[in-house]
Amino acid sequence: MPLRRWVRSANNAIEGILHAAKTQRHLRYHLISASAVLILSFLLGVKREEFILISLIIVIVIIAEMLNSALEATVDLLSPEQSEKARVAKDIAAGAVLITAFGAAIIGYIILIPYIRTMLTEGIHLVKHEGEDVAIIALVMVLILVVLVKSYVGKGHPLRGGMPSGHAALAFSVWVSVTYISGNYIVSILTFMIALVVAQSRIAVRAHNAREVVLGAVLGSAVTLVLFEVFY
Repeated sequence: MPLRRWVRSANNAIEGILHAAKTQRHLRYHLISASAVLILSFLLGVKREEFILISLIIVIVIIAEMLNSALEATVDLLSPEQSEKARVAKDIAAGAVLITAFGAAIIGYIILIPYIRTMLTEGIHLVKHEGEDVAIIALVMVLILVVLVKSYVGKGHPLRGGMPSGHAALAFSVWVSVTYISGNYIVSILTFMIALVVAQSRIAVRAHNAREVVLGAVLGSAVTLVLFEVFY
């Protein structure tokens, strides 16, 4: 079925992201830095257009690092012995990542430095955001944390197995977001039941054990709860 093929392709793509995070420490550094920059931008109240630009350059840096990792793996496969041309190819790819990261740092500095100066002179003022914006940032943070935790644990697949359960983390993140945004207990209860069904399904298909599912649910709920309490 087309849907099943699409899910399989998506799983393979996410598997590639997780493998890169497991094997490439620089990608883990980029993910951690991306989380810090996004939270800082939210804290400083960066304008929407500037926030979109910051998000875009973060995505470009991560893509560049992943393409570099893919090229290194390809070169190693085609040239297992030491080769000057292989070294040059790897150095050029690494240089492309360096230029991308350097450019991103300059753009980030230009955008953020006025806000940082204001914060230093006037003090920290928590900027509140729309619930939908907080929900999106929460999902991004939860996804990054799931990938990082799985990369450090070194077990499992992105959508199957490993610590913690990504499905449970995302499902309970959505539940907390819906609870805050809707302010309706009935909607919250219904969303919570759906999150429970998602979490239980991971145990039923033996993709995760109960501990992995519970920790995923706690991770997704806690991160989203903190972000809403701070920024909503």
